[in-house]
Amino acid sequence: MAQLLNLLEIIVSVLLMFCILLQHRASGLSATFGGTGASIVQRRGAEKVIFRGAVILSVIFLLIPVLEWFVL
Repeated sequence: MAQLLNLLEIIVSVLLMFCILLQHRASGLSATFGGTGASIVQRRGAEKVIFRGAVILSVIFLLIPVLEWFVL
């Protein structure tokens, strides 16, 4: 059971990395150096799916070690 949970944790972490790296930032570096990055960004289409997938994967990523803690 522990090996299965460890494998699942690795798979979820790789998928979460891809979701985070695929997300698009509208503000760029201009907001970092004091530019006007205060625009409202509304996610649509594939960007919305990737964002929701990243949120769901992050919750799963945090729940797997808790589940391992109770199982082992």
